[in-house]
Amino acid sequence: MESYAGYRGDEEPRRFWVGEREVAVEDVIDRWYEAEYRYYKVQGDDGGVYILRHDFESDHWDLTLFDSAARDETRLSST
Repeated sequence: MESYAGYRGDEEPRRFWVGEREVAVEDVIDRWYEAEYRYYKVQGDDGGVYILRHDFESDHWDLTLFDSAARDETRLSST
């Protein structure tokens, strides 16, 4: 995972790997916070929509959801 800490110190994902495949984050669509995790809904450079979870205490990232954009009827909303 490659991330960027902005002026407030919150890390945002910039690039991540799914197996051997590198995905660049084109847009952070949404973000929300919980007590132990930060979640980011991002648009990848492959057209996919991903939800990434960051455990900020351990600095561990997980991919929690992936939408490949292959079928419109199952597409996640981009808003």
